[in-house]
Parts: sequence; structure tokens; C-alpha cells
Amino acid sequence: MIGDPMPLDRIARAIDDTSPTGIAAAISRLITGGEIAPGERLPTVRELASRIGVSPATVSHAWQALSGVGLITSRGRSGSFVHDRAPSWQPRRYAELSGHTQTTRIDLSRGTPDPALLPSIGRALSRVAERAGTASYHDTAVMPALRETLESEWPSGRGSLTVVDGALDALSRTLDVVVRFGDRVVVEDPTFPPFIDLLELAGAQIVAVPLDGEGISVTGLAHALSAEPSAVLLQPRAHNPSGVSMTAARAEAVAHTIRRAGSDVVVIEDDHHGALSAAPAFTFARLLPEQTVTIRSFSKSHGPDLRIAALGGPSAIVDRIAARRTLGPAWTSHMVQSILNELLHDPVAVAEVRLAADSYRTRQRLLADALAGQGLAVPVRDGVNTVFAVPDERDAAVQLAASGVRVATGSAFAATATPRAPFVRVTAGQLRSAEDAEHVATALAGLGLVPTPWDDAVRG
Repeated sequence: MIGDPMPLDRIARAIDDTSPTGIAAAISRLITGGEIAPGERLPTVRELASRIGVSPATVSHAWQALSGVGLITSRGRSGSFVHDRAPSWQPRRYAELSGHTQTTRIDLSRGTPDPALLPSIGRALSRVAERAGTASYHDTAVMPALRETLESEWPSGRGSLTVVDGALDALSRTLDVVVRFGDRVVVEDPTFPPFIDLLELAGAQIVAVPLDGEGISVTGLAHALSAEPSAVLLQPRAHNPSGVSMTAARAEAVAHTIRRAGSDVVVIEDDHHGALSAAPAFTFARLLPEQTVTIRSFSKSHGPDLRIAALGGPSAIVDRIAARRTLGPAWTSHMVQSILNELLHDPVAVAEVRLAADSYRTRQRLLADALAGQGLAVPVRDGVNTVFAVPDERDAAVQLAASGVRVATGSAFAATATPRAPFVRVTAGQLRSAEDAEHVATALAGLGLVPTPWDDAVRG
């Protein structure tokens, strides 16, 4: 009968540990294993507590942990239910990444910048004209003042440059030009989930190459190039999810491998952290200028709502992107471009972005130091994210949620059907105090962390 709860006996038999974490982990396995369906109603707290011989408070804590990781939801007096699947219109991996709405003590699952560290736009707004400066549909796509600013810092003077509505818009439009249905595309494994969604929508065949502590595996890339891919998609700095920044030696080796293969593959590099990265500004455009498309987003450094990314590279690619945009949005608002240009020049805003970069480095170090206090040596990563390998990522997420900490599970980031190693991604950039770092480190230490493939470089 629809609305009836799952039989108590089936749940009770699955529980071999009656602590809040043990109960939550058992229910989690039933849900992820498909034994409890999306939308199914669970027994009440009192019913389950009575059946397994624990206090209602114990089950309530387990329910809170499951709710914290988005597995169940409460509907008041109607009871608790297994969370419905994401709406069918949402890309699958994107939905997995953004699905939680419940509040928790420390949310480290989002991969987003701390709003408190974004530069204030008040001064920039005061300098924007009261009327829109663009009155013609045939005006230039990039505001001249912003173009001059971007070109003065752009890594390569060759090719073309345009502005689009954020990094994913830039990637989507680049793939439209570079990748045909059935083409192979090399990606780092793991990688940012929307990359995989975009490639699947483009009909591309994903070729996953392992990542290590210095960047994409050279041996793996050499093997992948033999399959004649049309593109290689890289995150050279502050890689999401791992927080790895490619070393200069690895970049040289990657470029050499591509040249030696005689490949005309297009290298698409997503520099999403920009000025927030602790690593020096880097681009393959200096090494492979004729075949590198560079995306530089200002979302994390200056504000996601600005929706601006610069896109530069070979004219044959970038000019086609700009031409196609004339039949859609045509240009990114010049008023918004003006705000960004002001922020890039305003000494106060520049100092605020520099302070944000220093703050993220400090927060990464706080977590690493707190884990060292637990006897766990981990590298200090770049940007806002870092990863930890765990025996079971779903159990890890449930246990962390029981401690009031939400993280993202690694399976959504896997570029292969079977993840190479279970892990959780932690947005260390959201840790606002040493106390929070200590709390998270204690919770992580209780998971039985194991070395990740990204702790040390894999040679050869």
C-alpha cells in the first residue's frame, strides 16, 4: 500500500550497530542499494527505537545524519521519507553535486567561495553609468576597457579573446566548436561533475586519465593520445575536487608528450580560481599556443553572480564562438563588464581579493595542521577544496553528518564508471575558525582515512 512504511523487521535485521552512526549507515546502505526506494516512508523514530531497543533520541540522531546528507527528508506529521530523485531536467552529476538544502553546523560540501571573502562591489557600482552604454545590437561584444585590462594580463598575445557568461558557458561553447558526436575527449580523473554532464550531452566518448599530486599522469595521457582525441580538458590550478595544482615540470612534460605524439588535440584549460590560487599564474598557451583555449572565470574571486569568464585562444575557435553568440545572447552585459573592470582596478577590491587568497591558504593549512594533531599527515592543497580517501564514501558522509559536518561524496567526480578510489571532497575554504578546523579534523580522523592517489606523485 502506497504510504506504508518499510517493514520494521527488514530495517532491524540490517542494523548491526545500534549507535546513531551505525543506524544511519545501515539505512544508508539500504537506500543506496535500492532496497528502500525513493519516496518510500520510513518507520517513526519511536517505532524503530522500540524494535531495536534503543532510545528515541538515538534514532533521532541517526535520522538527522541521514537528512544532513540528503538521503531522507521530513514531512512533519506525515513522517520521514527517502528523498525523491532529482528532477529529470537536471543533469545527473550536477544534481548530485547541488542537491542538499538542509542546514547543518558546518557545510563543506559546496565547493563555493566564502561570501564573506568576496570583494564589495559598492565602490564599483557607484562608478557605473546610470544609463546603459550599449544601445546597438551590433556593438562590440567585449567592452573596450575590459578588453584592454584582460589583454594586458593574458598569457598569450596570439589568437582572439572574448567574454562569456561564466566558465561552464565558456566550456559548453568551446565543446560545440571543437567536439563532434562520437569524438574522444581526455579528462582528468577525478574531475568536476558538470564537465562530464556537458561531454555526455555533446555525445563525446570520455577518456579518463588518472591525476596525481603533480597533475595529469603523463603515461596515461600518452596512452590516451593514441586514441586520437579531439580535446584534452584540464584544470591546471586548484583542481576541483582534489585541490592539486600542476607543477611546472609536469606541465612541460604534458606539452612535450602532446608534441611528440604529433597531435593537434585542442587543450581546454579551466582556470576557475584565478587570483585565488596559491600557484603562480599558468597556462598551456605559452607551451602550445596554437592549440590551447584558456578559460579564466571571475566567479570564485569576484562573485558567482557576475557570471563572467574570459575566453581566449586560436582565432579559428574563439571567433566562431563569438559569431555563434550573436544569434543568442550576443554579448555579456556591458554594465556587468564595467563592474568587473572596476573591481580589477580598484585598489580596495584588489586588496580584498588578495586577502581572500591568503585566507583560503590559511584555512587549508588550519585543517592540515589539525589533522597532523590527530596523527595524520596530509598535504596543504590549493584553492578552496581538498579530498580525503576513505574506506566507504557513503558511510563516511553519514558519519560526518552525524558530527554536524557535510561533505561531497567522490563518486560524482569520477570520470570512470567505477571510481578509482572512494573519497570525500571537503571545501576547506569554508572553515572560518581554528575551532571548526579542529572539529572537522576530529570527525575525519574517525573515518579511518587512507592515503589518496593525490598525496604523492605517481612517477612515470
